[in-house]
Amino acid sequence: MSIEAKLLHLQAIQNLLAPYRYLYCVDLEATCDEVEKSESTRPLAVAPDQMETIEIGLVVIDLESLEIVDEFQRFVRPQINPTLTDFCTKLTSIQQTDVDDARTYQEVGEELRMFAVRYPNAAWASWGDYDARQLERDAGFAACPSLLEGLPHFNARKWHAGLYDNRPKGLKQTVESLGLVWQGTYHRGVDDARNVAAVIKEMLG
Repeated sequence: MSIEAKLLHLQAIQNLLAPYRYLYCVDLEATCDEVEKSESTRPLAVAPDQMETIEIGLVVIDLESLEIVDEFQRFVRPQINPTLTDFCTKLTSIQQTDVDDARTYQEVGEELRMFAVRYPNAAWASWGDYDARQLERDAGFAACPSLLEGLPHFNARKWHAGLYDNRPKGLKQTVESLGLVWQGTYHRGVDDARNVAAVIKEMLG
């Protein structure tokens, strides 16, 4: 990719973000299941269209200074499949007690709205479009507004693919390909959100 093309792409991202003061970098973990190779065939305990958020991690970037100014992390208690699968626990490191003691999606939504009052004029970004779809799915299950209702969403994975002219990678691969140090545990909402923020800061900086 030529320097000119990269600069044009960066300018396009900056233009998208220009109306906003803050960018929320968000990552969700959700109930899930997968039949592992060592197992015999069995039905999935959690169907893909019944996945529910069990953790939200959110990191706030001040777009004027490109500094991280705050974080929000909550576990969420699932309603349809309240018992986590072994696969989910291994993948995310989230324990059954974490979700048993957590608030519902609607209650966490209220907490997040109170938090977001401090950072108005915001948009949000995630690594891919999965998180946006999952929040809508959760809102449908809970019959309440989506956690980030009304805020524009941006796909940071697409930004990266355009800037670096390569096929979108997983988040951990991307962090390492940029020469950044991975922070925390992979597939944990707040840690992944911190790493999304690090990638975005690197792209914009």
